[in-house]
Amino acid sequence: MSDRTRLARPEPFHVFDTTLRDGAQQEGLRLTVYDKLRIAGLIDQLGVTYIEGGWPGANPNDTEFFAAAARELTLTNATLVAFGATRRVGLTAATDPLTQALLDAETDVVCLVAKSHDRHVTEALKTSLEENLEMIRDTVTHLRAHGRRVFVDCEHFFNGYLDNPVYAKLCVATAAEAGAEVVILCDTNGGMLPAMVQEIVEDVVRLGVPLGIHCHNDTGCAVANTLAGVDAGVMHVQGTVNGYGERTGNADLTTIIANLKLKYGWDVIADDALTELTRIAHTVADIVNQAPAARQPYVGVSSFAHKAGLHASAIKVDANLYQHIDPGLVGNGMRMLISDMAGRANIQIKAGQLGHDLRESGLASRLADTVKDREAAGYSYESADASFDLLIRSELGQDLTPFMIAAWRVYTDQDEASQAVVRVGFADEVPRPYVGEGNGPVNALDQALRAALVPRFGALADIELTDYRVRLLDNGHGTDAITRVLIDTRLGARTWTTVGVGENVVEASWEALADAYTYALVVVGAGR
Repeated sequence: MSDRTRLARPEPFHVFDTTLRDGAQQEGLRLTVYDKLRIAGLIDQLGVTYIEGGWPGANPNDTEFFAAAARELTLTNATLVAFGATRRVGLTAATDPLTQALLDAETDVVCLVAKSHDRHVTEALKTSLEENLEMIRDTVTHLRAHGRRVFVDCEHFFNGYLDNPVYAKLCVATAAEAGAEVVILCDTNGGMLPAMVQEIVEDVVRLGVPLGIHCHNDTGCAVANTLAGVDAGVMHVQGTVNGYGERTGNADLTTIIANLKLKYGWDVIADDALTELTRIAHTVADIVNQAPAARQPYVGVSSFAHKAGLHASAIKVDANLYQHIDPGLVGNGMRMLISDMAGRANIQIKAGQLGHDLRESGLASRLADTVKDREAAGYSYESADASFDLLIRSELGQDLTPFMIAAWRVYTDQDEASQAVVRVGFADEVPRPYVGEGNGPVNALDQALRAALVPRFGALADIELTDYRVRLLDNGHGTDAITRVLIDTRLGARTWTTVGVGENVVEASWEALADAYTYALVVVGAGR
């Protein structure tokens, strides 16, 4: 057991989510009020302590969100927090409209950002160090007098500490003396390293003030820096789902939660909530229109993916030999990747995940050789589970011919839609031509195949091609390079990926497309 797992959890301990505020500042993110309400509901399901909703008064969208939240948002686990700044220079908290907007948001908790770096006070705020302290004191006192609980984010704290530790700590002490429940030390520039964070926090803890930590990821250390702060004694951690945020992002709260729960052994969220971690992370990614990061710790689709044959052989004996946790604990799953590195164990495990028992036959060894040969020809089965499933079924001698392709041809005209003709036959009739028109040759082929199949297999009317990816495999050959195409297909709740390889993109696309429809009929059951 590590020293970290022996750490006693501070009481209380806060998990503070700022996805809706700091995370929303990521380039390319634009959250509507409806988006924010949905995300808040998901984060509440996770069981965090606080959800920071935004900055009321600073922009209309956030002001509208708090109004909508008061009407529509019911939180079961978390407390909604309004974010704002200390009152402006030359005003009082009682006369500052932005401070009043925090009260108007009607949240029980307010989180204020305050300057704690002396140069930011004199150069950005253009005021004195004494006035900055009074701004902190006045704003916290005013909000407390109106019944609000107050947290204070000390912006640029670590850089401020390095330049002027006496003043940085004075900002912390002033906020606490004025009534702030927690003072959060912010690595706003994201430039700290774990050893630096731990040393500084250990010094500030001596003030006897409840401390939190807020880290950005500019050194790639946001999560590590957060845990260093935890080791040094903070009782409040801030982050965003999937690490969203400005520049390189904030500390990824999904990773922090999993580490605190599974490595520290702290009950920061319930066990059943932890099993929702992957689902919630991916759903939030879908709402904000960001592709989930495949290699994201704990919740990424590649977090528990294994490719090497040596790994697979060990996993057959004990999955924990190459996995640091049971992926089911965070709602994820182990994936066995099939490639030219695959051995018999890879094939057996992957086949088992697809519903085929190859333990008692020599088929796994033959399939491993087949995969190596096909990978050398350009195929890739790492993500094309559907094509690999069809390959197994073919080797098992199963019938994979719900329809037969006798021939296909595509015509293109730069001024008109592409046209495709496919000759398709079924068991009870000779092949005959079916025509389709579409936006480009692949779409035309798809339409022609639908024209052939949908009248006979009505469920295929709802099939969708959701993604299409092309890769040239011989870069030095230019336009005559071998081409690999991956197609993602969906029918109802089922999704699958097929692969095709050819001397041109249309040929490769046609193979992947035909496999997609074959899989729908043979495996998904659209032909029944």
